[in-house]
Amino acid sequence: MRAKGQVLPERAEEDLPKFVEALRKRGKAVHIITTDVKNTAQPLTHKVLRTAAKLGIKRYRLSFWKYAKDKPIAAQLDEIRAELRDLAALNQELGLQAGFQNHSGADYVGAPIWDIWQLVRDLDPKLMGTCFDIGHATLEGGYSWPSTARLMEPHLAAVFVKDFIWKKGEKGWKAEWCPLGEGMVNKSFFAWLKKTGFTGPISQHHEYDHGEGKLMIAKMQQDLRVLREWLA
Repeated sequence: MRAKGQVLPERAEEDLPKFVEALRKRGKAVHIITTDVKNTAQPLTHKVLRTAAKLGIKRYRLSFWKYAKDKPIAAQLDEIRAELRDLAALNQELGLQAGFQNHSGADYVGAPIWDIWQLVRDLDPKLMGTCFDIGHATLEGGYSWPSTARLMEPHLAAVFVKDFIWKKGEKGWKAEWCPLGEGMVNKSFFAWLKKTGFTGPISQHHEYDHGEGKLMIAKMQQDLRVLREWLA
């Protein structure tokens, strides 16, 4: 439900029901969608979210924000907080829960996960939470991910899973996504997760080079086997 996605936002009313029905015929359900939603003023926000709600989809991932270099950080957080407050009100009307995903990167709002906590701390987590990405959290936080995971536990809407390694090239060190279990993400995160009250979806992400067709499916299945082992 975003630009260049499987279902384009402008065709939400026409194509999302078809997509959901096609998956249902295969015994699958849509528990969460990824969107470009940032605020209630966007022309397509209401169309996308009302369509999702009618189809029984209860969760959606928000778009992302980047810090402008010419504005104070605190002022930018205040602006985003106001946008999230309005979205939370719309979510209450529609019976939805939004999730703010943490990304890694120098200018991403939420790369330091305390950003997200400051933005959602006063909102009902049933309406506005976080899609906690343990890959990005480890990349940005190193050893501190257990603290940020605990910080965000009351606000968890979903958990996103991927893995990475650090590689040194001509321009220095760079993070590179890799199959689950071959990188820096610690399986102890999932042991901790099992002890919490979290009951939302866990979403595998495959951002490394996984080829196409049977090769792609095989790599995704291998990641799923690792994830199930870590959750066992």
